[in-house]
Amino acid sequence: MADLTITAASVVAGTNSTRDHGTAGETIAAGKAVFLEPTTNKWMLSDNNGTGTRTVNGIALNGASFNQPLAIHKSGDITIGATLTAGTDYWLSGTAGGICPVADLDTGMDPVLIGIAKSASVLAVDIQDPGVTL
Repeated sequence: MADLTITAASVVAGTNSTRDHGTAGETIAAGKAVFLEPTTNKWMLSDNNGTGTRTVNGIALNGASFNQPLAIHKSGDITIGATLTAGTDYWLSGTAGGICPVADLDTGMDPVLIGIAKSASVLAVDIQDPGVTL
């Protein structure tokens, strides 16, 4: 399997979306997993292979470059702009901002659940991080 191929223009928050707003700390595309960097208070791409980036606080709802405004989907339904398999759980991947099925997780990664697919296009976001490393 591989990371979801997300069409940024198709990312849309559902009516039950919980959102946050802030400033991008780097270039971020809609549909990418992000975290709030505590030192700069800016949103950055989550990365399961990085140091200090192995957390997810939400999914970017719009694209933004450094220091531009960014809307973040924190929980609830999102049309993710990718083809999903209903009932499948999706996780933070080892690619910056990437979302993948559990089969793509490997030794040394932190299993951070992003959500479970409700249909072929809607992801029910419920971020869970048990704080362990595989």
